Amino acid sequence: MQLDDGRDLMVYLLRRRDGTIDPFSAGTLVAADGTARKLAAAEVRVETLAHWLSPGSGVRYPARWRLGVPSADLSLTIEPRLPDQELRVGTRYWEGAVAVSGSSTGHGYVELVGYAR
Repeated sequence: MQLDDGRDLMVYLLRRRDGTIDPFSAGTLVAADGTARKLAAAEVRVETLAHWLSPGSGVRYPARWRLGVPSADLSLTIEPRLPDQELRVGTRYWEGAVAVSGSSTGHGYVELVGYAR
């Protein structure tokens, strides 16, 4: 995500088969001056607020999130710009543009893999 306050945020959550978050998940917060700080999985909180059901594949994806990084005073809501950004190729997955609001605003990109059975 590129935040309007000049910061960039990248987070990846590795999900286990049972849906729990793998502790090897992590992220990076880049300050407006370009300095980067690694984020451990325990520093990032992600809560799914809504889902979207693909009419083409029947796959149910998370579709709106609250993302918090308390150590950086970030409390963000992330929402797809368009609901249907699913790629229906060999592997079904959702990837697309998102809007960011909350303690900072901006835009970004989300990729969701592993939701199809």
